[in-house]
Parts: sequence; structure tokens; C-alpha cells
Amino acid sequence: MPADDVHFGESWSLSPDSRRPLPELIEQKLREQIIGGTLKAGDRLPTEPELARKLDVARSSLRTALQRLQLQGIVEVRRGLGWYVRRTDLAAVEEHLEGRLAARQFSHTDLLEVRIALETTAASLAAVRAGDGELDELAKLNRRYQRAPIDDMQEVIESDEEFHSALIRASHNELLEQMYQALVPGLQDCKRHAHPSREVHNRAANEHEQVIWFLRRHDEVGAKSAMTTHLLGLYNDVAGDDTQPRASLSTYVGVSDNPIWGKSR
Repeated sequence: MPADDVHFGESWSLSPDSRRPLPELIEQKLREQIIGGTLKAGDRLPTEPELARKLDVARSSLRTALQRLQLQGIVEVRRGLGWYVRRTDLAAVEEHLEGRLAARQFSHTDLLEVRIALETTAASLAAVRAGDGELDELAKLNRRYQRAPIDDMQEVIESDEEFHSALIRASHNELLEQMYQALVPGLQDCKRHAHPSREVHNRAANEHEQVIWFLRRHDEVGAKSAMTTHLLGLYNDVAGDDTQPRASLSTYVGVSDNPIWGKSR
């Protein structure tokens, strides 16, 4: 079905629910269209701008919803063509790892420990691979995060995720990026339960800046150490009631690793 043949009626209107983030509402609506037969396997979705306009949502929220569905194998993006419905047998989705991750069937502690392993590796790779434009973009995204109103949880989560996703992309490792994106829905759920204070929010923004500082100096160990320290903050908040021994900085950064601390190489 061509994109301009997709019918947008009242059935596409989102049901407001202040208790749930907008990307989840969009994901639910797209699922409903697939289950109800409006969208079938092989159908091409409208373009992102058109779909965002029809649903009256920001493109960033729409893209997050589409990525969630992509990780579950429900939709796929074809380069140069757009988004397509890949499968309609949604009952089988959660048999796959991506579906389990998107459905948040792992503990928050498990997700965060894997997230730290992936993202600290990405920080090391970005220190030697990221271009000046990518580093400038990271700084720009962190300024957006800094300006996010602390009482606007959706903006706080989205701006933070934009920063971290950009850092992952700067690693220039496609597999690592795909693995990280599989964690995003569960990570967003962790962040929604964190309820950061203004002090915690400002500290996180400063830690982002420190990571960028090491990246600009091409210091792999410094970037990895700074990112580990940053991510352990949320991890320690979430792992508070966990009976297992916690991970720590030395879990991810070896005692023999030494940052450059700004010295020329």
C-alpha cells in the first residue's frame, strides 16, 4: 500500500495518558493499526514528517516509537525508501531477544550493567574515531539536555537519550549501535522511575561535558572512565534494593588503565 493510500481517520488519534511517555502511546497506536488490519505486512508507512503531522507528535518521539517496533521485528527501514511493516504476527515477537528487551523482560539492573559495558566501549572508540562535527553535535545535544525543565520528564529523557545515542553513533560500530538500541526502551523505563532532582540533572550535564572533554583529546581511557562514572550514578540508584554485589568503576575500567589527563600524545 503506498504511503498516500494509508487512511488517517479518528482511529489514528492518540489517547492521552499522562502516565505513559509519548513514544509508548505512538507505538501502541501503530500496533493497533497492524492488529486491526489497517497496516499489513509489506505496506509502506507514510514519511516521518507526514506521520508526525497526522499524529500531532514530535518527530523525535515518533522515531523512538518506530525504533522500538523495529527492534521487535515489526517494522523495518529500507534505505532511501522509508519505513515498512515487516510482520503482523505480533504474538511471536517476544520469542526474539529484541522483543524481550523492548518488552522490558529483564531487570533494570541487568539492563544497566550491559548498557555500561556497551556505552563505555563506545566512548573509547569515539575518542579515536569521532570527527569534530560529531563532537560539536554532542556538545549541542548536551546544551539541550541542560536546558530541559526538570519537571518535563519526557524532554529530560528524550534529550538525554539523544546525547547518548549520538555518542554511540560516534563509535562508528554498527553492531554496537544495534545492540545498544535494543536496550533503549528498557533504559527509558529506568529513567522514568529515577525522578532526578535539579542537582542530579546538573551533575549529569557536567559529566556529559567531561566525557566530551576527553573525546576532544582523543583519550580512550579517560573517556571510558568518565562515561563509566557517569553511568554508575543511575545504576547505583536502581540497584539500591538488589541483593547481588554491585558493579563498580573497576568492573569496567582496569586498574592498569591510565587516562592521559589532557597531555598530548
